[in-house]
This record gives sequence, C-alpha cells and structure tokens, in this order.
Amino acid sequence: MSKIVVPIKIKSDRKTTDDLGATLRACNAAANYISTVAWESREFAKFGIHRLTYAKVKEEFGLGAQAAVRTIAKVADAYNSGDRKFRRTRKRRFSWSSAQPFDARNMSWNLEDKTLSIWTINGRAKSVPFLCADWQLELLRHNPIAESDLVFRKGSFYVYATIDVADEAMNESPKGFLGVDMGIVNVATLSDGTNFSGKHLNHVRNRNMGLRRKLQKKGTRSAKRLLVKRSGREARFAKDTNHCISKKIVTKAKRTGHGIALEDLEGIRNRARLRKPQRVALNSWGFYQLGSFVQYKAIRVGVPVVYVDPACVQKLGRMSQQTRRSDMT
Repeated sequence: MSKIVVPIKIKSDRKTTDDLGATLRACNAAANYISTVAWESREFAKFGIHRLTYAKVKEEFGLGAQAAVRTIAKVADAYNSGDRKFRRTRKRRFSWSSAQPFDARNMSWNLEDKTLSIWTINGRAKSVPFLCADWQLELLRHNPIAESDLVFRKGSFYVYATIDVADEAMNESPKGFLGVDMGIVNVATLSDGTNFSGKHLNHVRNRNMGLRRKLQKKGTRSAKRLLVKRSGREARFAKDTNHCISKKIVTKAKRTGHGIALEDLEGIRNRARLRKPQRVALNSWGFYQLGSFVQYKAIRVGVPVVYVDPACVQKLGRMSQQTRRSDMT
C-alpha cells in the first residue's frame, strides 16, 4: 500500500472559518503546553505524555477527548520522527497555524455532496462544503481515508486527506535497468539516450533570482508585498516539472519491463567545492525531490528502483549506446 495526500480546500461561511481558526489556536496552544511537559520531564513516549497531560489538556484548553489524543500524538511524533541524532536536542514549538490531525472520530465525509463534518472548539461544524478536482474526488471515493490534517495556508483552510492506495505487484524479474543521470543543465538523462532538458527551469530560476534581488534592494512596502506574493512560486514550478519528468520515466520503465537505477547523490552538496554562482545552482538542484517522486510512482506500478553509484549509471548509458549501434548494424 502507498499513502497519497489529497489536498482539498474548505469553502465555508465566516462562522465556520472563525471556528476552525479558534480550533487551530486551541490545539496548538495545548501542543505547546504538552511539549513543555514532555521536555521538562524528558518523557517522549506517546503513552507517557498522555499520562502526564491528558486530563489537563481537556480541562484547561477545552479540547474534546479525541482532539486531545491527536494533539498528544502530534507532539510525540515531533520528538520521535526524523534523524535519530537530532530528535531530542531541542524543545519543539508549534505556531498557532500548525497542522492539526483529525481522524474518523472527529471528521467525517459526505463525498456525494462534497461536504464534511468536523469537530471544532465551538461544537461540530456540519455540512461544510469543500472544493477539489474530479480526479481527487475519485481517489477519495475509491480508497480508504486515513488520518487528515487541518491546515491554514495563505488565508484559506485546507484538509490534507491521507489515503491508502493498493500497489501493483512488483516486477521481480525486470529485463534490465533504465539508468537515470540527474543533473542541473539537463534535469535527467536516461541510459537509453532520452534527455529532459533543464533549460526552461533554469531560465525561470535565474529570472526569479534577478527579480528578488531588485525587490529586496528596493525595500518598499509594495516590493515586500510582491515578494510575499511570489514566494513559493518557483518551488511549485520546479515541483511540477519534477512530477512530469518522473511520470515519464516511470511510464517508460513500466512499458519496457525495466527497473530504474537512480544515482545515489547523498552528501553531494557537502562534497562539492564550487564558486558562488555554482553554489547557488547546486543548492537549488532538486535531485532528491525528483528521486523521491520516481521512487513512489514506481512502487505504485510495480517497477523496482535501486540506488547505485553515479559511475554505474554512466556505464548503463554506454552499454545502451552499444546495444543501439549493434541493432542498427
């Protein structure tokens, strides 16, 4: 099974919006209290934190039973997830708008009417309309919905619903492996000669970098507003580009019965010694994102993925060229 996050936008009246905002504030205020108790007592296990804080959270912050349980779990996950070396080296803090998890006990769906019912600090909000694309609605209809997160982003509330999607059977005997050479000038070059140019992506990055410099130098209120408005646009464009490229790579591997060999580039930013303009390009290089997109898309359709030394990918490319030449002769 693969987990997919489906973001949907809540479209509601002012009262529901205010109630959702108050709910996020109350839950995250409780999360900060729970984090303080966990940090001072050095108790980071979920059940241990629950024992220390559950009653106080319900009484002082007005959370329902399930909301308190999910908030405690959120804090425990914050201390127990990520790199083991850095897990508990600093106290976790939550802003008022940090995402709040919900489950089937305090959020329910009516997919036919495109509405949901959700617990709030001021009572349950029922028949709350939401907006999503048709393909997103189909995913929600045909797959079990697990935990969902209430998120406030750029003036609107969203629910990020996590669904479990069944994977296809893994191809245990691929014909070979399709090598993926990831770069900056060319986003990806396959061992069969297929090339995905990064010219347009790099042009957009350079144009945005120049615009940011001008706006930061100007420093007026309108310039700062424009910087905020444009924030994240480049990252979304790069993410969409990586999605499109990864989909084409996985589709080709599936069609030809091949597995996928990705370059293992872990630590390359620390190893490289470059001039400042080159460092900018290296730090904006989305090789990890592209690799993760290829991996999860491949798992869903049963295509095996391996990480290999970059030299092995180049060797696959030379072998593929020799094969094509022999086929031509």
